[in-house]
Amino acid sequence: MPANAMLQAAEADGFPVLDLVDYLRGASGAVERLALELREALETVGFLVVVNHGVPQAMIDDIFVQAARLHALPMAQKQALRMGSGSVGYLAAATYAIKTSEINAGRKPDLNEAFFIDRDRSPDDPAVREGKRFREVNKWPDGLPGFRERAMAYYARLEAFAKSLLPAFATALDLPPDWFDAAFVDAQCTLRLSHYAPTSYEDNQFGIAPHTDSSFLTILLQSELEGLYVRPAGRGWMKAPRIPGSFVINSGDMCKRWTNDRFLSTEHLAINPSPDRHRYAAPFFFAPNIYWPIRCVPTCCDEANPARYPEVTYEQYRLWFLRNNYHAAADAPAEMAKP
Repeated sequence: MPANAMLQAAEADGFPVLDLVDYLRGASGAVERLALELREALETVGFLVVVNHGVPQAMIDDIFVQAARLHALPMAQKQALRMGSGSVGYLAAATYAIKTSEINAGRKPDLNEAFFIDRDRSPDDPAVREGKRFREVNKWPDGLPGFRERAMAYYARLEAFAKSLLPAFATALDLPPDWFDAAFVDAQCTLRLSHYAPTSYEDNQFGIAPHTDSSFLTILLQSELEGLYVRPAGRGWMKAPRIPGSFVINSGDMCKRWTNDRFLSTEHLAINPSPDRHRYAAPFFFAPNIYWPIRCVPTCCDEANPARYPEVTYEQYRLWFLRNNYHAAADAPAEMAKP
């Protein structure tokens, strides 16, 4: 069934919307109130919208400008920045397919191009010099003055915002507010600037096919065009509501493993619904330090409900995720054991 036909009946009813104004200004009881709302959203949908998040609208508007500038470059210039076997740089449309979905067996390539940005490290960084995984130097385009500075300013602002939510996550799990803090020192964050060109999708083809995120949480600013759909377990597709200036946040695979499936990692997809307009997106993936051991939090398992997953580091999990999606053809078989 064509993507648009499958999704045309989707509605936004039941999509949680959380207001952060009291939480961010430190109002009495705000952490506990937000934690209750967060728990309900992540246990039932796995997605939510946040408003009054404190990130300046000018910065939000500008990152879309930067995404459009980047993707307007000639293909030869973008290909010079191609991702290769690493995790930063340019990835052309129709060159990869999502292979880790549990609900979509298709293997048709995704029709979006993307540019991945990691923490900005210098060639002299000891981890870079040692060739450690996920410790790469970003690839920056020539001829785009200000692009690097603005992209990294947005990256830093989103990382700070994500860290500000950790006390609410911990409280939602009946943990001390600082329980997650140490795991996110030198957090593994990735900013993806995506471009969905106007196109006609074939059957079972998408801008990005149904998938879950490998991160702890993902923060997605609202595009000018709708196109994000989510499918909580046991339910049909839901369309994410478009509330200007808001963020869509979802819990990812690391959050699901940490909480022993208590918090969902919900499959979602994206398309460009317009026949003549370009759609841009800038998801920010927030994950723990790649060497931090992820094991079930103490409030989510006991003798009656033992831990479902073996201990894993984010390095191990992300390597599996990348090899089975973006580098599947070159690096590893799709049936590689899930960590």
